[in-house]
Amino acid sequence: MAKFTIYHNPNCSKSRATLEILQEKQVDLTIVEYLKTPPSLAKIKELSDKLALKPSEFIRNKEATYT
Repeated sequence: MAKFTIYHNPNCSKSRATLEILQEKQVDLTIVEYLKTPPSLAKIKELSDKLALKPSEFIRNKEATYT
């Protein structure tokens, strides 16, 4: 099975629910708590390219650290 990475925020109910579903399905996961270990600018650009989204479209903009 392919290995996946989830950028996880344990304080986020959607992130917790997603993680729970993936673990129930026994998906081979790497869990990155992005508030503890933020992705580099290069990683954000890589994710942006893979998702075909601007970073502003997938970064949580309601967090105090964003504002």
